[in-house]
Amino acid sequence: MSQAIADLFRRITCGVYVIGVAVGERHNAFTAAWVMPVSFDPLLLALSINPRHSSYELLKQGKSFSVNVLSREQMDVARHFGSPASTDKLASVAWRRGRDGTPLLVDALAWFECELTGECPAGDHVLALGRVINGALLKPDAAPLTYRETGDMDGAAAIFPDRFS
Repeated sequence: MSQAIADLFRRITCGVYVIGVAVGERHNAFTAAWVMPVSFDPLLLALSINPRHSSYELLKQGKSFSVNVLSREQMDVARHFGSPASTDKLASVAWRRGRDGTPLLVDALAWFECELTGECPAGDHVLALGRVINGALLKPDAAPLTYRETGDMDGAAAIFPDRFS
């Protein structure tokens, strides 16, 4: 474990998001920090996901995902969706189904709906590319929650290597 390397990587500016996936009546949502815009034309977002994550198969089968942007006041929401998938995390949160059934959080700062257009291996993760098909800014005056502000909530310091290779 390297706290120094974890601290270094927390200096890369990234937000905290709740990613929603669905297939039919099955749905799930999880916290992610590795989301970024990658193209203006067409509008594309990239999501980094561990292929061993319980929601990865829902993402592949449903061929879509939502990106719910959290505000600084939603640290509890980040913690809730970052916990292990032992229960239906959406049961205690206000949400609605997007166009493809993906969960859209009612209290998010903003949300995007994306159709999966491809993926690329990226080390121990997969980069999923999504074409943005819809979106809404719900709280224009709210500041987004950043990954650095979450500290080691996700336990990533234990995963980083001790040194650079």
